[in-house]
Amino acid sequence: MFFSWYISAVITILCWGIADLFYKKGTDPKDKHSHLRIVIMVALVMGIQAMFELRKMDWQFDFINIIKYLPVSSMYILSMVLGYVGLRYLEVSINSPLSNTSGAIAGILAFIVLGKTMSIWQLVAVSMITFGLIAIAIIQRNLAEEEKKQNKVSIDRKYKLGALALIFPILYAAVDALGTFLDDVYLSNLMSPEEALISYELTFFICGIVALIYIVVVKKEKFKILQEKDKALAAIFETAGQFFYVYALDTNSVVVAPMIASYSIVSVILGRMFLKENLTYKQYIVIAIVMIGIFILGLFE
Repeated sequence: MFFSWYISAVITILCWGIADLFYKKGTDPKDKHSHLRIVIMVALVMGIQAMFELRKMDWQFDFINIIKYLPVSSMYILSMVLGYVGLRYLEVSINSPLSNTSGAIAGILAFIVLGKTMSIWQLVAVSMITFGLIAIAIIQRNLAEEEKKQNKVSIDRKYKLGALALIFPILYAAVDALGTFLDDVYLSNLMSPEEALISYELTFFICGIVALIYIVVVKKEKFKILQEKDKALAAIFETAGQFFYVYALDTNSVVVAPMIASYSIVSVILGRMFLKENLTYKQYIVIAIVMIGIFILGLFE
């Protein structure tokens, strides 16, 4: 049981953290439809993955599940689109940790509404992770504002900060938390992880088709798939993470949801390494706290 949920959660953390890096690299702040282009690429990869899953099930899948699972799918997809838009204006090291406080919110909902429980050590670990996600976003935002004032250097539009920009990760956190909570309900009572995964991926695929039609037919803009390498890589890691996510969540979500939310720590580290985003000793301390929290969850499971 430890292997099934904990290793799945760790793989999800790594996959989604890497996906965040490629999302950021593939985001063009000058393209107001950049988020829709990401949706198209993610939808393509998810559609392919859904076909593999259907084949594994020998096509024994009731397509009415797509409708049943729509409340969950719609929350996840809406939150992802909000996240993609936010990447046009915020550094990934701010956007990702703030967005992923959704894991803590989902854990609280599972605790209060669904009666899920956790041990004292799990409570300590989840608290450490939640604190770390909030703290690292605050530290990074303050650092960026201070650097801007001291150097009198205008920040690239891609990294522009402000109250409006912060709305996107906040909305993401609220919507994604609701999606995670509903997902927990569905996985507990209504369908298997495989059925939930296929339903979500096919719904996303349909959304991708709609986005493609909007860009190509309505807006009469070109979409060249071979020029979307970063978006494609983001889509691959996003879909791989989603595959392991449903299996990890199909346990004690009050612990799993906050743990998986810590994938933003991977985003922060990769953002520092490859996108040259600022990372201070305070952030290193917070990252260490989150990593210890993840270790505790595994050790005392």
